[in-house]
Amino acid sequence: MKIATVKERVMQYLDVQGIKLSKFYTTTGLKRGLFDSDKLSQSISDVFITKIIASYSDINLEWLLTGKGEMLKESTEPIKAVAHVSSNENGLPLIPVTAFAGFGLATFDDLQIEHFYDVPDFKQADFLIRMKGNSMYPKYSSGDIIACAIVKETLFFQWNKIYAVLTNSQGVLIKRVKKSTLPDNILMFSDNAAYDPFDVPIRDILKIALVIGSIRVE
Repeated sequence: MKIATVKERVMQYLDVQGIKLSKFYTTTGLKRGLFDSDKLSQSISDVFITKIIASYSDINLEWLLTGKGEMLKESTEPIKAVAHVSSNENGLPLIPVTAFAGFGLATFDDLQIEHFYDVPDFKQADFLIRMKGNSMYPKYSSGDIIACAIVKETLFFQWNKIYAVLTNSQGVLIKRVKKSTLPDNILMFSDNAAYDPFDVPIRDILKIALVIGSIRVE
């Protein structure tokens, strides 16, 4: 199978999801160095493709092989997982919405972390925050804890996916992102029909994180 482009799409997926290459090798069991820059033009076997899909089930296989369609599978139901308070700081941090701006930076204040949770289902997530308001109902309700993965490329969006978007003017917005008819804007869309969609200028965006799913705390 001719796969230079497939390897590039794997690297794109890892970048969007914020997954380190070392973690990718550990999770899939693939040989380290397979995705080194000087080997991207080499082919990759169907067995390796199978291991990647088995390890990262949210990847759209058609997109991986052909580049067509969305990168991630579209889920019709909210992804839910069970969370337990962690006894150490190796779990996912639950942070206030106001702490999103500083999360991932060297200056982030650990005192802003409310709890750490063990959530095996969300290995790709970077942090947890609480949903406020019902604009995303019935997908997510006010008070739900949602898992987020920071997207390093600030202006890269997968249309129709839900993101936590940090804006300069409106703070953190948790919305479904769609393509705007206005240049240099994105359309923020609520699942709750009672809320009208609105445009946000790209220049107003400071940081984005992909919403992976919701947490049921026990």
